[in-house]
Amino acid sequence: MRELIKYIKKNKLAYISLYILGILYFLSIFADFISPYPYDLQHRDTPYHPPTQVHFFDRDGNFSLRPFVYEYKLVDPVFKKYEIDYSTKHHIYFFVKGEKHYLLGLIPTDIHLFGVKEGKIFLLGADHLGRDIFSRLLYGGRISLSIGIVGVLVSFTIGAVVGGISGYFGGKIDNILMRISEIVMSFPGFYLMLALRAVFPITLSSVQVYLLIVVILSFIGWAGLARVIRGMVLSIREQEFVLAAKSYGASSIRIITKHILPNTFSYLLIAATLSIPGYILGESALSLLGLGIQEPYASWGNMLASARSISAVSNYPWILAPGIAIFITILAFNLLGDALRDALDPKLRKML
Repeated sequence: MRELIKYIKKNKLAYISLYILGILYFLSIFADFISPYPYDLQHRDTPYHPPTQVHFFDRDGNFSLRPFVYEYKLVDPVFKKYEIDYSTKHHIYFFVKGEKHYLLGLIPTDIHLFGVKEGKIFLLGADHLGRDIFSRLLYGGRISLSIGIVGVLVSFTIGAVVGGISGYFGGKIDNILMRISEIVMSFPGFYLMLALRAVFPITLSSVQVYLLIVVILSFIGWAGLARVIRGMVLSIREQEFVLAAKSYGASSIRIITKHILPNTFSYLLIAATLSIPGYILGESALSLLGLGIQEPYASWGNMLASARSISAVSNYPWILAPGIAIFITILAFNLLGDALRDALDPKLRKML
């Protein structure tokens, strides 16, 4: 483990990626406190409000210790054009009172990290309903980031157990399990995902949809892993420590879970890190098509639904913020996964 940490520290891209992912997960966990507004709060008088610029100097060059934002006025309701009112500015306060929420879902409070007492602040602009994109981005990260972790845990648990049993016992059990995995793998993943989602009613709650997406993505993802684990177990089961466990009378399940599968941990760690982006993209695709998380709940996928219009993107480019978040997250996971693969490679381990 020390060698692994040492290698990641040497790999600057992987080290930066680890910090980026840590920041993203931290922001998502504390979204209620960090975001200035709830994810569903609408400001109907400010649709497509542009990103608010934070200032320390006013128009005359006077410095202010407390940051502030200028008032924006809607001058063209049809084309959503705004002008800055330099005569009105609103100071930004920290630990300011706002909408009530539950910190970590447990502690009731109305304190937010920052905000303005009058006017509005939209760090990343607002959408067509006047909802703060920055706040919705943080709330949406809870869905998009957690679904990758949960989905990988479920699918990799199934894949590791099925592959371990198949490789250890062989024979008919191996044939049956591998044929089932091949059937699952024979279907195109994206279309199978759409077909499975279409089977269920669209009236499901967002919590039910979240769990459903996890089940669907896990069902699609376990088969390929099971085949790889099965191949690894075929070689591991002939090792001396496995034969020694058999001679001591250990049960087959204990040998698989305590002796064989732990020796596949390095591969599972690498594969899981590289697979999480696929789950994030899967959820985003479903939500983008209207089959995933439903409004008003936020996920990075359904936030991108408003960016399907070329005119909207060209006039209000800040609505692409969820796409940028998805790109950064997937890039960070891939860079980190590549670093883990290099660090855990037996040939490269001697070079660390």
